[in-house]
Amino acid sequence: QVQLVASGGGSVQAGGSLRLSCVASTFTYRRYCMAWFRQAPGKEREVVAAIDRDGSTTYADSVKGRFTISQHNVNTLYLQMSSLKPEDTAMYYCAAERGDCYTGPFDYWGQGTQVTVSS
Repeated sequence: QVQLVASGGGSVQAGGSLRLSCVASTFTYRRYCMAWFRQAPGKEREVVAAIDRDGSTTYADSVKGRFTISQHNVNTLYLQMSSLKPEDTAMYYCAAERGDCYTGPFDYWGQGTQVTVSS
Protein backbone atom coordinates (compact mmCIF):
# COMPACT_ATOMS: atom_id res chain seq x y z
CA GLN A 1 0.00 0.00 0.00
CA VAL A 2 1.32 3.42 -0.99
CA GLN A 3 0.10 6.54 0.75
CA LEU A 4 0.36 9.85 -1.09
CA VAL A 5 0.11 13.24 0.57
CA ALA A 6 -0.32 16.25 -1.70
CA SER A 7 0.26 19.84 -0.68
CA GLY A 8 1.10 23.26 -2.06
CA GLY A 9 -2.22 24.40 -3.42
CA GLY A 10 -3.56 27.86 -2.82
CA SER A 11 -5.08 30.96 -4.34
CA VAL A 12 -3.14 33.03 -6.85
CA GLN A 13 -3.83 35.62 -9.48
CA ALA A 14 -3.64 34.84 -13.16
CA GLY A 15 -0.05 34.78 -14.32
CA GLY A 16 1.19 33.58 -10.96
CA SER A 17 2.97 30.38 -9.99
CA LEU A 18 2.55 27.53 -7.55
CA ARG A 19 4.47 24.38 -6.82
CA LEU A 20 2.58 21.28 -5.75
CA SER A 21 4.29 18.53 -3.82
CA CYS A 22 3.36 14.91 -3.30
CA VAL A 23 5.17 12.78 -0.76
CA ALA A 24 4.85 9.02 -0.98
CA SER A 25 5.14 6.63 1.93
CA THR A 26 7.49 4.40 -0.03
CA PHE A 27 10.23 4.46 -2.62
CA THR A 28 8.60 5.50 -5.89
CA TYR A 29 11.48 6.78 -8.03
CA ARG A 30 11.69 4.70 -11.21
CA ARG A 31 9.37 2.11 -9.64
CA TYR A 32 6.00 3.71 -10.29
CA CYS A 33 4.48 5.89 -12.92
CA MET A 34 3.65 9.11 -11.08
CA ALA A 35 1.11 11.63 -12.28
CA TRP A 36 -0.90 14.71 -11.46
CA PHE A 37 -4.60 14.83 -12.22
CA ARG A 38 -7.09 17.62 -11.74
CA GLN A 39 -10.83 17.92 -11.50
CA ALA A 40 -12.78 21.13 -11.77
CA PRO A 41 -16.39 21.41 -10.54
CA GLY A 42 -18.75 19.86 -13.04
CA LYS A 43 -15.94 18.45 -15.16
CA GLU A 44 -14.33 15.07 -15.52
CA ARG A 45 -11.00 14.33 -13.95
CA GLU A 46 -8.13 14.77 -16.40
CA VAL A 47 -4.48 13.91 -16.35
CA VAL A 48 -2.28 17.00 -16.24
CA ALA A 49 1.19 15.50 -16.36
CA ALA A 50 2.91 12.17 -15.83
CA ILE A 51 6.43 10.94 -15.35
CA ASP A 52 7.16 7.37 -16.30
CA ARG A 53 9.56 4.92 -14.78
CA ASP A 54 12.19 5.75 -17.40
CA GLY A 55 11.92 9.43 -16.59
CA SER A 56 9.97 10.40 -19.70
CA THR A 57 7.24 12.99 -19.19
CA THR A 58 3.92 13.74 -20.83
CA TYR A 59 1.64 16.74 -20.49
CA ALA A 60 -1.88 17.70 -21.34
CA ASP A 61 -1.92 20.11 -24.27
CA SER A 62 -3.53 22.75 -22.09
CA VAL A 63 -0.52 22.94 -19.76
CA LYS A 64 2.43 22.33 -22.08
CA GLY A 65 5.06 24.97 -21.69
CA ARG A 66 3.58 26.17 -18.40
CA PHE A 67 3.74 23.16 -16.07
CA THR A 68 6.69 20.93 -15.24
CA ILE A 69 6.51 17.57 -13.49
CA SER A 70 9.58 16.29 -11.68
CA GLN A 71 10.74 13.92 -8.98
CA HIS A 72 13.11 14.60 -6.11
CA ASN A 73 14.82 12.14 -3.83
CA VAL A 74 13.14 8.76 -3.83
CA ASN A 75 9.58 9.60 -2.90
CA THR A 76 8.67 13.21 -3.74
CA LEU A 77 6.79 14.36 -6.81
CA TYR A 78 6.45 18.00 -7.85
CA LEU A 79 4.32 19.98 -10.24
CA GLN A 80 5.70 23.44 -10.96
CA MET A 81 2.90 25.56 -12.37
CA SER A 82 3.61 28.90 -14.02
CA SER A 83 1.59 31.40 -16.00
CA LEU A 84 -1.50 30.13 -14.27
CA LYS A 85 -4.88 30.80 -15.83
CA PRO A 86 -8.35 30.85 -14.28
CA GLU A 87 -9.13 27.66 -16.19
CA ASP A 88 -6.41 25.90 -14.16
CA THR A 89 -8.65 26.20 -11.11
CA ALA A 90 -9.33 22.68 -9.85
CA MET A 91 -8.61 20.13 -7.19
CA TYR A 92 -5.25 18.56 -8.01
CA TYR A 93 -4.45 14.95 -7.15
CA CYS A 94 -1.24 12.99 -7.33
CA ALA A 95 -1.43 9.34 -8.27
CA ALA A 96 0.82 6.33 -8.67
CA GLU A 97 0.57 3.37 -11.01
CA ARG A 98 2.51 0.17 -10.65
CA GLY A 99 4.41 -0.37 -13.85
CA ASP A 100 4.58 1.92 -16.84
CA CYS A 101 2.18 4.80 -17.33
CA TYR A 102 -1.24 4.09 -18.78
CA THR A 103 -0.82 0.32 -18.90
CA GLY A 104 -3.47 -0.04 -16.23
CA PRO A 105 -5.45 1.97 -13.74
CA PHE A 106 -3.70 4.24 -11.29
CA ASP A 107 -3.49 2.29 -8.08
CA TYR A 108 -2.93 4.92 -5.43
CA TRP A 109 -4.27 8.45 -5.00
CA GLY A 110 -3.50 11.38 -2.78
CA GLN A 111 -6.16 13.41 -1.02
CA GLY A 112 -6.08 16.41 -3.34
CA THR A 113 -4.96 20.00 -2.99
CA GLN A 114 -7.04 22.93 -4.21
CA VAL A 115 -5.69 25.43 -6.73
CA THR A 116 -7.69 28.58 -7.36
CA VAL A 117 -6.63 31.11 -9.97
CA SER A 118 -8.40 34.47 -10.09
CA SER A 119 -8.49 36.79 -13.06
